[in-house]
Amino acid sequence: MQTFEQFAVARGPALLRLAVMLTGNAHDAEDLLQSTFVSLLRHWSRVAGAGRPDAYARKVLVNEHLSWRRRGTSRENPSDPGSLPEQAIPTREAAGPDDPGWRLLSTLPRRQRAVLALRYYEDLSDAEIAELLGCSASTVRSNASRGLASLRTVLDPSAQEVAR
Repeated sequence: MQTFEQFAVARGPALLRLAVMLTGNAHDAEDLLQSTFVSLLRHWSRVAGAGRPDAYARKVLVNEHLSWRRRGTSRENPSDPGSLPEQAIPTREAAGPDDPGWRLLSTLPRRQRAVLALRYYEDLSDAEIAELLGCSASTVRSNASRGLASLRTVLDPSAQEVAR
């Protein structure tokens, strides 16, 4: 059985990259990952014994991210993600605050951002995303459709005219 420390070292960077995609900045991503690791450590024997700690960790990470909006805390967010130091942003094929796709994704509402990040970044199916988010596959498709439509209108404002 894998120890928590082994899991954190092996999967931490990938989970941090997903957290950056979800939160839109490195500082909140690090906080999100830390909250996720605290939750995982608390229940590690059960998580490791279930045999799919990576899937469970991803679920905890996404649920933590979605629950942050329900918390009444105020968070400091930099107004310009490009002002973050580059070494603080984990990369996957050079995606970072200067990447146009990364910037666009960070403008979406949390659930739409989560669906698109899980679909296109983590390469999960609609059924897997639905299970992770605790909703139906049609809700996943609806959120993906709305998120992509929002991105299209940002990229091509004339697309909004056609949609009306």
